[in-house]
Formats: sequence, C-alpha cells, structure tokens
Amino acid sequence: MTTTMHTAIVGQLEHDFLALPEAERQTIISYGAALRLADLRKRLFLAKSKMRYFADKYHTHLTDLDANGLPDDADVELHEDYIMWHHWTAVADQAKDDIAALQGVVYRSLDAGDFVRVRD
Repeated sequence: MTTTMHTAIVGQLEHDFLALPEAERQTIISYGAALRLADLRKRLFLAKSKMRYFADKYHTHLTDLDANGLPDDADVELHEDYIMWHHWTAVADQAKDDIAALQGVVYRSLDAGDFVRVRD
C-alpha cells in the first residue's frame, strides 16, 4: 500500500469516526482501550513467564549475566537464550509502559460513566 493510499484511508476513517455522535465515539474509545489493556496484560504475563523460565533454567538473573558476562564455557543454547531473554525483557518493559499509558484512558472513561469491566 502506498503512503498516499494509506493517508487517504486513515483520513476517511478519521472522518467517519468523527461523524459519529460524541457518546458513541466515547463508547468505542472506552471499549477499545479496555480490550487493548487486556491484550497488553496478557502480553506482559507471557513476557514475565518467559523471563522466569530463563531465570529458573540458568539459576541466575539477566542483570547478573549482563554485569558479569556469559560464562567462558557458555554453549550455543545459552547464547541464544540470552538473546531471547533480552527480547522478552524488552517486551515486558514496553508492555508495562503501554499499560501505564492506557490505564488513564480506561479509568477516565469509567469516571465519565462508561462502565466497561476492567480487571487489574
């Protein structure tokens, strides 16, 4: 898809959304934010699970490996796991940031009277 085509589609989507009544727009934002928040929480849970798996497998923490380096006798599997461990740590950090940013939208929506069920 070309940039021009993408811009046109986004522009039309924005136009259509803004043509909806304000209450409907608020409901869509509230429900969408709540669904996205649930998705991010699942992603954070998965990332933390992967991080715990590596910590249990190697009986150490990533911060210790980063500080001390990989052991001299580290095999290929440890090197690959080390890379994946960093990946899942970055995923967890990003999910935490996104959750923190989105929680405000969800809770302000609740304060506005749109009662979407959200679990902490």
